[in-house]
Amino acid sequence: MEKFTVLTGVAAPLPMINIDTDMIIPKQHLKTIKRTGLGKALFDEMRYTPDGKERPEFVLNKPAYRNAKILIAGENFGCGSSREHAPWALLDFGIRCVIAPSFADIFYNNCFKNGILPIVLPQEEIDKLLDDASRGANATITVDLEKQAITGPDGGSIKFDIDPFRKNCLINGLDDIGLTLGKKAAVDDFEAKQKKGQPWLYA
Repeated sequence: MEKFTVLTGVAAPLPMINIDTDMIIPKQHLKTIKRTGLGKALFDEMRYTPDGKERPEFVLNKPAYRNAKILIAGENFGCGSSREHAPWALLDFGIRCVIAPSFADIFYNNCFKNGILPIVLPQEEIDKLLDDASRGANATITVDLEKQAITGPDGGSIKFDIDPFRKNCLINGLDDIGLTLGKKAAVDDFEAKQKKGQPWLYA
C-alpha cells in the first residue's frame, strides 16, 4: 500500500449528504476483483448520461477538478452496501483523501485499508474547505498526516483527529497483509516450534 504522509492537490467540492457506495461505484461495475480500472466508473451515474456522455455540470467533469486528489463531501459519506470497490474507485481516480462531517463505518474502515485518509470535521470547518475548493485549480489544499493539519490556499490551518494506530499504518503504508508480514519473525518462530512439538500437522 502506498504511504500517506503529505498530500497537496486540488480539492473537489461535493456537498451532498448520504452519498452511498452505489453512487460511488454502481453495482454493474462490481464484476472485477482488480483494484485498477475503476476510476473511470467513479460516480458513474452522476458523471455520465445513459448513453455515456459526460455531464458537464458534475464537479469531476469540470476542467478545474479533473485531477482532484481530495474530496470535500457531506454527511454520512459511503453509506449503503459494504463494497470495497468504492475506495478502490476513488483511489484509481486519484483521490487519496475524503473530508466529511461523518462517514459510514464500513466505508471509513475500508479507506484506511486501501491507503485513503478519511477525515471527520465539524460542519463549520467543512464549509470553510468547501469555500476553498470552490476556487478550483488555483486553490490547492495540503493535508499533513504527521501534523494532523489541513492547510488552505490562504495559509489557514485546520487540525483533525485520527486514531494513532491507523495513522501509523497510513504513514508506513501498512495494510492488513503488511501488518502480518511485520510479524514474520514471530510467525516463523511459532511454526518452527510447532513442527518440533507436533510434526504430524506438517506430514
